[in-house]
Amino acid sequence: MSIRPFRDIKRRKTKVITVGSVKVGGDNPISVQSMTNTLTTDIKATINQINEIYAEGADIVRVSCPDESSSKALKEITKHVEIPIVADIHFHYKRAIEAAENGASCLRINPGNIGSKEKIREIIKAAKNNNCSIRVGVNAGSLEKDILEKFKEPCPEALVRSALRNIKILEDEDFFDLKVSVKSSDVFLSTAAYRQLSKVTDYPLHLGITEAGSFLPGSVKSSIGLGSLLLDGIGDTIRISLSDNPVEEVKIGNEILKSLNLRNRGVRIISCPSCARQGFDVIETVKILEQKLSHIKTPITLSVIGCVVNGPGEAAMTDVGITGGQKGSNMLYLSGVQKEKVLTDDMITKVVNEVEKKALELEDN
Repeated sequence: MSIRPFRDIKRRKTKVITVGSVKVGGDNPISVQSMTNTLTTDIKATINQINEIYAEGADIVRVSCPDESSSKALKEITKHVEIPIVADIHFHYKRAIEAAENGASCLRINPGNIGSKEKIREIIKAAKNNNCSIRVGVNAGSLEKDILEKFKEPCPEALVRSALRNIKILEDEDFFDLKVSVKSSDVFLSTAAYRQLSKVTDYPLHLGITEAGSFLPGSVKSSIGLGSLLLDGIGDTIRISLSDNPVEEVKIGNEILKSLNLRNRGVRIISCPSCARQGFDVIETVKILEQKLSHIKTPITLSVIGCVVNGPGEAAMTDVGITGGQKGSNMLYLSGVQKEKVLTDDMITKVVNEVEKKALELEDN
């Protein structure tokens, strides 16, 4: 069962590009990205982190390639991961070529930072020969000197000007397999830049609030910024930038998409904040259920409500529901129908079993 969205989001139509096995843009699902924070030359640690990111539900992962050893390490890394890798390149054109030749599916560059047109041509040649797409990554903290001089400070117009300039560099070399980002750590600056850019290009947009901060403030800033853009149909792939474990970025990214009904993956728990009416410890129960149900990837809705005020109504709209009752006796709902009373001591085990059973049913269908 699923709750019917109050409003369907009409996504902006964009070109479709490929990042390895993942299609980005058009009507394709909005993909979730993260980035490793290991030393790329520590191949074992980087592989382990990429696989953790992938297991959490990421579609694409970015890996920094600051030197030759890092870009060449991709050859071994890509043998042991299933997820497409974007090589993060900033200045040296040879790192981009090496990354393309060693298994990267996409190159994150600013063509204007690379240097001569001949160097850009060499990157494009490597990208074409190795089926690599390119992300033009504009950042408010590293705008071109002449653009900063013209606009005096980072502003939406400056970010868009940089993006269009860098897009043209690639288009002039007959390369069109690209996506674009215009990131800032400021929510207002970022969202305004993306809105302006979405009006003047139909390339897929990679959304992010860069350097958003630690887990809590970074998650809030990203949710506000990306959420407002996604609500208006802007955005084809997203990354939550947190000073935290990259796995947490994937969790938040997927939760943002789930909350907007743009993507469904895993168990969506609808739970109350709890109060004196609760028949069981809602907060602790939800924490345990989140952990015990994290392995489920099939979209399922679960309501966990502490009392009968809203419990039956929420349970009527979810696949599995539990509502608090008196004297440790709670009501279990399956597919919106009242099923049986469950003692609090048995409740978590019962709910986990029913959710797992429902997941198998849905997978078989």
